[in-house]
Amino acid sequence: MISEAQFNQELDIIIANAIREDAGDGDHSSLACIPASATGKAKLLVKDEGILAGVAFAKKVFAYVDAGLKVETLLKDGAKVTHGDIAFYVEGSSQSILKAERLVLNAMQRMSAIATKTAFFVGLLQGTTTKILDTRKTTPGIRALEKWAVKIGGGENHRFALYDMIMLKDNHIDFAGGITKAITQTQAYLKEINKELKIIVEARNLEEVKEILKTPGVYRILLDNFNYEDTRAAVALIGEQCLTESSGGINEETIRHYAECGVDYISSGALTHSVYNMDLSLKAV
Repeated sequence: MISEAQFNQELDIIIANAIREDAGDGDHSSLACIPASATGKAKLLVKDEGILAGVAFAKKVFAYVDAGLKVETLLKDGAKVTHGDIAFYVEGSSQSILKAERLVLNAMQRMSAIATKTAFFVGLLQGTTTKILDTRKTTPGIRALEKWAVKIGGGENHRFALYDMIMLKDNHIDFAGGITKAITQTQAYLKEINKELKIIVEARNLEEVKEILKTPGVYRILLDNFNYEDTRAAVALIGEQCLTESSGGINEETIRHYAECGVDYISSGALTHSVYNMDLSLKAV
Protein backbone atom coordinates (compact mmCIF):
# COMPACT_ATOMS: atom_id res chain seq x y z
CA MET A 1 0.00 0.00 0.00
CA ILE A 2 1.03 3.62 -0.37
CA SER A 3 2.79 5.41 2.49
CA GLU A 4 1.13 7.87 4.83
CA ALA A 5 3.09 10.68 3.16
CA GLN A 6 1.81 9.64 -0.28
CA PHE A 7 -1.75 9.42 1.04
CA ASN A 8 -1.57 12.88 2.58
CA GLN A 9 -0.18 14.22 -0.68
CA GLU A 10 -3.22 12.78 -2.48
CA LEU A 11 -5.50 14.56 0.00
CA ASP A 12 -3.70 17.86 -0.54
CA ILE A 13 -4.14 17.50 -4.31
CA ILE A 14 -7.84 16.71 -3.92
CA ILE A 15 -8.46 19.74 -1.72
CA ALA A 16 -6.51 22.17 -3.88
CA ASN A 17 -8.15 20.99 -7.08
CA ALA A 18 -11.66 20.95 -5.61
CA ILE A 19 -11.38 24.50 -4.24
CA ARG A 20 -9.92 25.66 -7.57
CA GLU A 21 -12.80 24.01 -9.39
CA ASP A 22 -15.47 25.46 -7.10
CA ALA A 23 -14.18 28.91 -6.18
CA GLY A 24 -12.30 29.91 -9.30
CA ASP A 25 -11.42 33.61 -9.07
CA GLY A 26 -13.67 34.05 -6.06
CA ASP A 27 -16.93 33.12 -4.34
CA HIS A 28 -18.76 36.13 -5.70
CA SER A 29 -22.04 35.24 -3.98
CA SER A 30 -20.37 35.69 -0.60
CA LEU A 31 -18.06 38.51 -1.67
CA ALA A 32 -21.06 40.48 -2.92
CA CYS A 33 -23.10 40.54 0.27
CA ILE A 34 -20.97 39.49 3.26
CA PRO A 35 -18.29 41.86 4.63
CA ALA A 36 -14.77 40.46 4.73
CA SER A 37 -14.70 41.18 8.47
CA ALA A 38 -17.91 39.24 9.22
CA THR A 39 -17.63 36.16 11.41
CA GLY A 40 -20.07 33.35 12.01
CA LYS A 41 -20.63 29.83 13.26
CA ALA A 42 -22.12 26.79 11.53
CA LYS A 43 -22.96 23.22 12.48
CA LEU A 44 -22.67 20.01 10.48
CA LEU A 45 -26.17 18.55 10.83
CA VAL A 46 -26.89 14.87 10.18
CA LYS A 47 -30.24 14.23 8.49
CA ASP A 48 -29.83 10.51 7.94
CA GLU A 49 -28.67 7.29 9.63
CA GLY A 50 -25.43 5.40 9.19
CA ILE A 51 -21.70 5.67 9.80
CA LEU A 52 -20.16 9.13 9.80
CA ALA A 53 -17.03 9.65 7.72
CA GLY A 54 -15.05 12.66 6.55
CA VAL A 55 -14.78 14.68 9.76
CA ALA A 56 -10.98 14.60 9.69
CA PHE A 57 -11.04 15.50 6.00
CA ALA A 58 -13.40 18.41 6.67
CA LYS A 59 -10.93 19.80 9.19
CA LYS A 60 -8.21 19.65 6.53
CA VAL A 61 -10.45 21.55 4.11
CA PHE A 62 -11.23 24.28 6.63
CA ALA A 63 -7.53 24.64 7.48
CA TYR A 64 -6.66 24.92 3.78
CA VAL A 65 -9.29 27.57 3.10
CA ASP A 66 -8.57 29.58 6.24
CA ALA A 67 -6.16 28.64 9.02
CA GLY A 68 -8.16 30.89 11.33
CA LEU A 69 -11.28 28.72 11.23
CA LYS A 70 -11.85 26.80 14.46
CA VAL A 71 -13.57 23.39 14.51
CA GLU A 72 -15.21 21.92 17.61
CA THR A 73 -15.56 18.18 16.98
CA LEU A 74 -18.52 16.44 18.62
CA LEU A 75 -18.52 13.18 16.64
CA LYS A 76 -15.52 11.36 15.18
CA ASP A 77 -15.17 9.36 11.99
CA GLY A 78 -16.74 5.93 12.40
CA ALA A 79 -19.47 7.11 14.78
CA LYS A 80 -22.97 5.72 14.33
CA VAL A 81 -25.25 8.65 13.63
CA THR A 82 -28.94 9.34 13.32
CA HIS A 83 -31.15 12.21 12.21
CA GLY A 84 -30.54 15.33 14.28
CA ASP A 85 -26.99 14.58 15.38
CA ILE A 86 -24.41 17.35 15.13
CA ALA A 87 -20.95 16.25 14.00
CA PHE A 88 -19.08 19.50 14.60
CA TYR A 89 -19.22 23.28 14.79
CA VAL A 90 -16.98 25.53 12.70
CA GLU A 91 -16.42 29.16 13.61
CA GLY A 92 -14.60 32.09 12.02
CA SER A 93 -14.77 34.11 8.82
CA SER A 94 -18.24 33.76 7.29
CA GLN A 95 -16.80 34.03 3.78
CA SER A 96 -14.33 31.22 4.51
CA ILE A 97 -16.98 28.92 5.94
CA LEU A 98 -19.11 29.37 2.83
CA LYS A 99 -16.12 28.84 0.52
CA ALA A 100 -15.37 25.48 2.18
CA GLU A 101 -19.00 24.40 2.59
CA ARG A 102 -19.65 22.55 -0.66
CA LEU A 103 -16.41 20.56 -0.68
CA VAL A 104 -16.93 19.56 2.95
CA LEU A 105 -20.50 18.41 2.29
CA ASN A 106 -19.79 16.65 -1.01
CA ALA A 107 -16.90 14.72 0.52
CA MET A 108 -18.60 13.85 3.81
CA GLN A 109 -21.85 12.78 2.17
CA ARG A 110 -20.07 10.34 -0.13
CA MET A 111 -17.55 9.14 2.43
CA SER A 112 -20.32 8.50 4.96
CA ALA A 113 -22.30 6.53 2.38
CA ILE A 114 -19.29 4.36 1.60
CA ALA A 115 -18.47 3.83 5.28
CA THR A 116 -22.09 2.90 5.96
CA LYS A 117 -22.22 0.35 3.14
CA THR A 118 -18.86 -1.10 4.16
CA ALA A 119 -19.99 -1.47 7.77
CA PHE A 120 -23.10 -3.28 6.55
CA PHE A 121 -20.99 -5.76 4.56
CA VAL A 122 -18.62 -6.20 7.51
CA GLY A 123 -21.64 -7.05 9.64
CA LEU A 124 -22.71 -9.72 7.16
CA LEU A 125 -19.29 -11.35 7.59
CA GLN A 126 -19.38 -11.31 11.39
CA GLY A 127 -18.37 -14.67 12.85
CA THR A 128 -16.23 -15.61 9.85
CA THR A 129 -12.52 -14.92 9.28
CA THR A 130 -13.13 -13.30 5.89
CA LYS A 131 -12.38 -9.60 5.39
CA ILE A 132 -13.96 -7.21 2.91
CA LEU A 133 -11.80 -5.39 0.36
CA ASP A 134 -12.47 -2.42 -1.88
CA THR A 135 -11.27 -2.17 -5.51
CA ARG A 136 -10.01 0.43 -7.99
CA LYS A 137 -13.60 1.04 -9.09
CA THR A 138 -13.55 4.50 -7.54
CA THR A 139 -14.53 7.99 -8.65
CA PRO A 140 -11.63 9.45 -10.68
CA GLY A 141 -9.75 12.08 -8.72
CA ILE A 142 -11.04 11.23 -5.23
CA ARG A 143 -9.86 7.65 -4.75
CA ALA A 144 -8.05 8.55 -1.53
CA LEU A 145 -11.30 9.76 0.05
CA GLU A 146 -13.28 6.70 -0.99
CA LYS A 147 -10.66 4.24 0.20
CA TRP A 148 -10.32 6.17 3.45
CA ALA A 149 -14.08 5.80 3.92
CA VAL A 150 -13.84 2.02 3.42
CA LYS A 151 -11.31 1.87 6.25
CA ILE A 152 -13.56 3.99 8.47
CA GLY A 153 -16.39 1.54 7.79
CA GLY A 154 -14.29 -1.42 8.94
CA GLY A 155 -13.15 -2.73 5.57
CA GLU A 156 -9.65 -3.09 4.18
CA ASN A 157 -8.01 -1.45 1.21
CA HIS A 158 -6.92 -3.48 -1.79
CA ARG A 159 -4.02 -1.95 -3.71
CA PHE A 160 -4.33 1.82 -3.98
CA ALA A 161 -3.44 2.03 -7.66
CA LEU A 162 -1.51 0.32 -10.45
CA TYR A 163 1.86 1.12 -8.89
CA ASP A 164 1.71 -0.38 -5.39
CA MET A 165 0.83 -4.01 -6.12
CA ILE A 166 0.95 -6.41 -9.07
CA MET A 167 -2.40 -7.83 -10.14
CA LEU A 168 -2.33 -10.22 -13.10
CA LYS A 169 -5.89 -10.43 -14.40
CA ASP A 170 -7.31 -12.31 -17.36
CA ASN A 171 -6.16 -9.77 -19.97
CA HIS A 172 -2.62 -9.67 -18.59
CA ILE A 173 -2.49 -13.45 -18.65
CA ASP A 174 -3.86 -13.72 -22.18
CA PHE A 175 -1.60 -10.97 -23.57
CA ALA A 176 1.45 -12.49 -21.83
CA GLY A 177 0.81 -15.93 -23.33
CA GLY A 178 -0.47 -17.80 -20.29
CA ILE A 179 -0.39 -17.90 -16.51
CA THR A 180 3.10 -19.31 -16.00
CA LYS A 181 4.65 -16.85 -18.45
CA ALA A 182 2.82 -13.95 -16.86
CA ILE A 183 4.05 -14.85 -13.36
CA THR A 184 7.65 -15.64 -14.28
CA GLN A 185 7.98 -12.55 -16.47
CA THR A 186 6.57 -10.44 -13.65
CA GLN A 187 9.02 -11.87 -11.14
CA ALA A 188 11.91 -11.23 -13.55
CA TYR A 189 10.70 -7.66 -14.12
CA LEU A 190 10.51 -6.92 -10.39
CA LYS A 191 14.01 -8.29 -9.91
CA GLU A 192 15.30 -6.20 -12.79
CA ILE A 193 13.89 -2.94 -11.44
CA ASN A 194 14.74 -3.92 -7.84
CA LYS A 195 11.20 -3.48 -6.60
CA GLU A 196 9.29 -5.57 -4.07
CA LEU A 197 5.59 -5.72 -4.90
CA LYS A 198 3.11 -8.38 -3.88
CA ILE A 199 1.70 -10.43 -6.76
CA ILE A 200 -1.98 -11.33 -7.06
CA VAL A 201 -3.06 -13.64 -9.88
CA GLU A 202 -6.61 -14.13 -11.14
CA ALA A 203 -7.89 -17.64 -11.76
CA ARG A 204 -10.92 -18.33 -13.92
CA ASN A 205 -11.25 -22.03 -13.04
CA LEU A 206 -9.73 -24.78 -10.93
CA GLU A 207 -7.24 -25.75 -13.64
CA GLU A 208 -5.82 -22.24 -13.56
CA VAL A 209 -5.58 -22.42 -9.77
CA LYS A 210 -3.47 -25.57 -10.14
CA GLU A 211 -1.22 -23.88 -12.66
CA ILE A 212 -0.72 -20.81 -10.48
CA LEU A 213 0.31 -23.02 -7.56
CA LYS A 214 3.16 -24.52 -9.64
CA THR A 215 5.03 -21.19 -9.51
CA PRO A 216 5.99 -20.04 -5.98
CA GLY A 217 5.92 -16.41 -4.96
CA VAL A 218 2.27 -15.55 -5.54
CA TYR A 219 0.82 -13.58 -2.62
CA ARG A 220 -2.88 -14.11 -3.30
CA ILE A 221 -5.07 -15.96 -5.80
CA LEU A 222 -8.18 -14.17 -6.99
CA LEU A 223 -11.05 -16.60 -7.58
CA ASP A 224 -13.10 -14.69 -10.12
CA ASN A 225 -16.75 -15.62 -10.64
CA PHE A 226 -16.34 -19.04 -9.01
CA ASN A 227 -19.45 -20.82 -7.72
CA TYR A 228 -19.58 -22.00 -4.12
CA GLU A 229 -18.51 -25.56 -4.87
CA ASP A 230 -15.48 -24.52 -6.91
CA THR A 231 -14.55 -21.90 -4.33
CA ARG A 232 -14.45 -24.53 -1.59
CA ALA A 233 -12.40 -26.81 -3.85
CA ALA A 234 -9.98 -23.99 -4.67
CA VAL A 235 -9.51 -23.09 -0.99
CA ALA A 236 -8.71 -26.74 -0.24
CA LEU A 237 -6.22 -26.90 -3.13
CA ILE A 238 -4.47 -23.69 -2.14
CA GLY A 239 -4.25 -24.50 1.56
CA GLU A 240 -1.52 -22.42 3.20
CA GLN A 241 0.43 -21.75 0.00
CA CYS A 242 -1.03 -18.27 -0.39
CA LEU A 243 -4.06 -16.15 0.46
CA THR A 244 -7.41 -16.39 -1.32
CA GLU A 245 -9.87 -13.77 -2.56
CA SER A 246 -13.33 -14.12 -4.06
CA SER A 247 -14.75 -11.54 -6.44
CA GLY A 248 -17.22 -11.07 -9.26
CA GLY A 249 -20.80 -9.97 -8.71
CA ILE A 250 -20.85 -10.84 -5.01
CA ASN A 251 -23.70 -9.05 -3.24
CA GLU A 252 -25.38 -8.89 0.16
CA GLU A 253 -27.26 -12.12 -0.52
CA THR A 254 -24.20 -14.16 -1.51
CA ILE A 255 -21.33 -12.63 0.43
CA ARG A 256 -21.67 -14.77 3.55
CA HIS A 257 -21.92 -17.98 1.50
CA TYR A 258 -18.57 -17.15 -0.11
CA ALA A 259 -17.06 -16.33 3.27
CA GLU A 260 -18.20 -19.71 4.58
CA CYS A 261 -16.26 -21.32 1.72
CA GLY A 262 -13.14 -20.28 3.63
CA VAL A 263 -11.67 -17.45 1.53
CA ASP A 264 -9.48 -14.89 3.27
CA TYR A 265 -10.91 -11.90 1.42
CA ILE A 266 -13.90 -10.83 -0.62
CA SER A 267 -13.53 -7.79 -2.87
CA SER A 268 -16.47 -5.65 -3.89
CA GLY A 269 -16.54 -2.70 -6.24
CA ALA A 270 -20.03 -1.91 -4.97
CA LEU A 271 -18.52 -0.43 -1.79
CA THR A 272 -17.44 2.60 -3.79
CA HIS A 273 -19.37 2.63 -7.06
CA SER A 274 -22.91 1.92 -5.86
CA VAL A 275 -23.81 4.09 -2.87
CA TYR A 276 -26.36 6.78 -2.06
CA ASN A 277 -24.99 9.87 -0.37
CA MET A 278 -25.81 10.43 3.28
CA ASP A 279 -27.97 13.51 3.83
CA LEU A 280 -25.88 16.15 5.64
CA SER A 281 -26.17 19.94 5.91
CA LEU A 282 -23.96 22.79 7.08
CA LYS A 283 -26.24 25.29 8.78
CA ALA A 284 -25.51 28.68 10.31
CA VAL A 285 -26.19 28.94 14.04
